[in-house]
Amino acid sequence: MSLNDDDLIFADDADGELDESGAAPWKILIVDDEEEIHRVTKLSLGENIVHGRPLSFLHAYTGESSVEIMREQPDIALVLMDVVMESEHAGLQAVERIREELGNTDVRLVLRTGQPGQAPEKEVVTRYDINDYKEKTELTSKKLHTLLHTSLSHYRELVALKQNRLGLEKVIKASGALFKSPSMQEFASGVLTQLAALLYVSEDIFMVRGVTVGSGETGDLRIIASAGGQGNSEGMRIEDALPEDVVERIIQSLKEDYPLFGDKYFVASFSTRSGSRYIIYIANEAPISVADRRLIEMFCNNIGIAFENHAMYQEVVDSQHRLVLLLSTAVEERSKELNNHVRRVSEYALIIGRQLGLNDKELEQLQLSAALHDIGKIAIPDEVLNKPGKLTDAERAVMETHVERGENILGAQDGSLLKSAANVVGAHHEHWDGGGYPRKLKGGQIPFYGRITAIADVFDALSTKRVYKEAWPMEEVLEYFRDQRGRQFDPELVDVFLANIEEVLEIHRVWHA
Repeated sequence: MSLNDDDLIFADDADGELDESGAAPWKILIVDDEEEIHRVTKLSLGENIVHGRPLSFLHAYTGESSVEIMREQPDIALVLMDVVMESEHAGLQAVERIREELGNTDVRLVLRTGQPGQAPEKEVVTRYDINDYKEKTELTSKKLHTLLHTSLSHYRELVALKQNRLGLEKVIKASGALFKSPSMQEFASGVLTQLAALLYVSEDIFMVRGVTVGSGETGDLRIIASAGGQGNSEGMRIEDALPEDVVERIIQSLKEDYPLFGDKYFVASFSTRSGSRYIIYIANEAPISVADRRLIEMFCNNIGIAFENHAMYQEVVDSQHRLVLLLSTAVEERSKELNNHVRRVSEYALIIGRQLGLNDKELEQLQLSAALHDIGKIAIPDEVLNKPGKLTDAERAVMETHVERGENILGAQDGSLLKSAANVVGAHHEHWDGGGYPRKLKGGQIPFYGRITAIADVFDALSTKRVYKEAWPMEEVLEYFRDQRGRQFDPELVDVFLANIEEVLEIHRVWHA
């Protein structure tokens, strides 16, 4: 809907930007068809500072135009709404649309009427979701001031509760996977959101990854979680994301290892037992009280514990990954033909997995499972494993036992990763048409990761030199896959693999033996 200039006027001070004090103003919308009401209201309230923030006025002269302003600026805190404007119930209809059509339950709506008989107070309060109902004659300057402070205090509480709820939702969501690496940033962000709500922080609150305790250097400081004005700055260097004076405060607090309190900011750091340091920075619109400082310090202690637990979990995960690589390396050490084979197969499998949209956890499981696909060869005799010529039928039978041997090694272990790896080991020589080994599985019976690893493994076997053969020309390798699509290999996975062959060839070039 288009509005003409007679219906809608945005005041010069209604742009919502920071004033000279650095605090974002409260947005007040005056809705009345009498210009004098706009002038008197603004004159009476214009110099107020509420909770450390000035006021910014917007003006509408019809109920219809007030709805459009609210649609464009849902962060308006207070609406002073006339009842009778372009129609007898224009204000009431506007209130109904703001609450129901726009779904804005935060804004404080105060009805003002010069003709109370046309909209009786009892009926209006009962039917409409308003926060106050006043006759224009009773709104003296003093009462208008009281109404302003009460309404803005209620609005601030509502917004804080909503932010707190959002922060709590993040923490609850993250707590189920607290010790998984991808969730740590979400956990920290959720707690920052809660802290911002509790402190009524509308400016900046963020966490910076510090340096090792006792290093004497500040190093590369980056924002790892944020709320308020510094949203979407995660991962950025503080020099690129923050004003120079803020950067200086962070570095000073880090070097002195002591909290810094300013007029409207607070900087503190916490350390983990592993020696890592993190910094919390809060910029507020009003001075931070002693009680708030204690709350921040409590937060720092608790988040430090959470980070420490996460680090301990990550150490276990990293140890498991290192064990996988050590086992894979042990196989490569025994076989002259497997130099970098494990790494290449893992990378090829990852390419397919990414294109299929697997999430981070699934990709990690696929990569490590693929790395262990030949673990059973550790039990194959050297004379068979490294024979330079063609294997006899008997030797071939011995070589094929590496599948079941590897499956037995991994299948007896606990944990989803090793169970997944056992499936890959047992399936990576099965064929889509049922002609593979050891179980003659067919089509969808073959475990998914095993089908992916089969393509990666055969591609590497054909495209690299082995003790029993030279590397095939690449065009012949690709032709083999086109020919075996739907026979030896899952046809859809072959299509994904060939569609991303340039990336595959780059891995082949970088990690070629």
